Amino acid sequence: MNLDLLRKPTVVLVHGAFADSSSWNGVIERLRRDGYPVLAAANPLRGLQEDAAYVRSVLDSVSGPIVLAGHSYGGSVMSEAADGHPNVKALVYISSFQLEVGESTADLANKFPGNELGAALRPVPFPLPGGGTGNDLYIENEEFRRVFAADVPRKETELMAATQRPITEAALQGKATRAAWKSIPSWHLIARQDLAIPPESMRFMAKRAGAQIVEVDASHAVAVSEPGAVADVIDKVGRTVTK
Repeated sequence: MNLDLLRKPTVVLVHGAFADSSSWNGVIERLRRDGYPVLAAANPLRGLQEDAAYVRSVLDSVSGPIVLAGHSYGGSVMSEAADGHPNVKALVYISSFQLEVGESTADLANKFPGNELGAALRPVPFPLPGGGTGNDLYIENEEFRRVFAADVPRKETELMAATQRPITEAALQGKATRAAWKSIPSWHLIARQDLAIPPESMRFMAKRAGAQIVEVDASHAVAVSEPGAVADVIDKVGRTVTK
């Protein structure tokens, strides 16, 4: 039996929009090598409250302490999902949103200049279960690398663009009703070359929350381009959590 697995918290990872759980692969590989149990949740990207309820169910399935990390919109979801959860001991925001109650992801994406993602989005209507239509948002393929993953090799970004998971407009506009960072210690890794969430916006959110801040030179897709830096931050946080 691996005794490290008995001592270390479980790391739960929550991806954001235009990505899926495979975006964490490089991070997962490093964390597992360091002895962490890891679970990457499949964020539905349908609505803030619905997504948070799903992630909460994932957290409920894990026994023992949890370090919860979210990328981009995944941070909005985990702030909602983790509030009051007894097993979540630390929150790690990876180039992410750290919302206050009453704010939406869209509000903070546009609070400071530098967001070039919005202009690159393409809406695609889809039928809602109860009738009517909603809009899924995709990044235009020709803009994907520039605004989302400029420091990732071109061949890889072409695959990322082709397999991107859309997010609904409603999810980005959903207002936070909970803010887990008010009661759970938080860290924030800020990507200085981020064109999706302006670094100034992330610094504002992180400082407001009293989060410990780490900055790296990377694009928004920092978990793909700099998995070692992301894993190092999560490992540093994990070492503060004991069984």
